[in-house]
Amino acid sequence: ERVAAAARRSRVVLTARAENCVRGRPDLDDTIRRLQAFEKAGADVLMAPGLPDLESVRKVCAALAKPFNFMAGIKGKSFSVPELNAAGARRISLAGSLWRATMGGLVEAAREVKEKGTFGYVERSPAAADLVKIMSS
Repeated sequence: ERVAAAARRSRVVLTARAENCVRGRPDLDDTIRRLQAFEKAGADVLMAPGLPDLESVRKVCAALAKPFNFMAGIKGKSFSVPELNAAGARRISLAGSLWRATMGGLVEAAREVKEKGTFGYVERSPAAADLVKIMSS
């Protein structure tokens, strides 16, 4: 009902999530039923974070007419772009994975300075000018 109400009022892309796998209910049939109900209610994109394997992604995508959004970034449950495309996923979200990767680099650099007293991370890091170019393109 909430998804249907939002779909009627929305002027944006409405993504509806079935969070079974990340909420301790890894019932794929129930996940599919929920996504189909969201689709019927008018959601534009459907999502089910934490699907355990590519076969589950295939089953979910095959059961839906609307685009499925895969959320990468869960350890052990992230797959390559070509694998996800072949399974039927049409969108991929990175969630907080880029932030976590950035924080991992920060922690490694800080540990190096604290534990070794060296600054080798500087040599492994892109130059500021290169970052500006990348972010500007």
